[in-house]
Amino acid sequence: MPIHEKSLIRPENLKTHEELVIDGVDVSGHWSTFIESRVVSDYNEAMEDEIAALPGGENIHRCWQCGSCTNSCTVNAINPDFNPRYWIYLIRMGMEDELLRDKDIIWQCVSCNKCTYACPRDVFPEGVMKATAHWLERKGHTPKSPSMHFDEVFTEQVIKTGKIEESRTIRRFFSRTKQGLMQPWMIEMVKRLLRNLPVGLLTRMGLATFVAPKTRGWSSAAAAMQEYIDEQHEKQEQALSS
Repeated sequence: MPIHEKSLIRPENLKTHEELVIDGVDVSGHWSTFIESRVVSDYNEAMEDEIAALPGGENIHRCWQCGSCTNSCTVNAINPDFNPRYWIYLIRMGMEDELLRDKDIIWQCVSCNKCTYACPRDVFPEGVMKATAHWLERKGHTPKSPSMHFDEVFTEQVIKTGKIEESRTIRRFFSRTKQGLMQPWMIEMVKRLLRNLPVGLLTRMGLATFVAPKTRGWSSAAAAMQEYIDEQHEKQEQALSS
């Protein structure tokens, strides 16, 4: 078959014969480059619905493959293998194994939202990339990413206290991602805080780290938030297990 978009062809699927004669014509070397034939039989027909059930993936069905997302993508400008248009195509076709070949780079989306502004169909490609990365984690195809650990720590703290205590969030995030606190940038940040913040504010921040104050009357709000989160997780699990 002819090569229409060579960047989407896996190098291992391009076959070149050093010596090849067809009907008396020597097509050795570059002239004998062909795409190896393949048959895809293991479709996941529910993959689009699974990703659409996750936050950010709701509008994936609107995509008409214009390529505006990839053309405007910050990451694609650096790494051509980062191709949102192609991945959305694979998802809608149910080609799970083909998508999994790029599982180690899909999470690299930087959320610049250039794709979202360029999309004429309001697909929200940035959200689809996040939903796809989340789907990969939920299905066990990739380990939980640092951003997912941070989201969980942040959410847990909000639900528990109704407040965000930065030092506690950082400590728990570092603990879950198995990072040490004594990092150069962290040390420098603490030094600057000690130099520039008022003593009273530093004292209150230090106490809040250990006391974990709560927003007044937060219990009912926390219960409502947890109920909503549980409902959403149940819907997602149903979609992923269908």
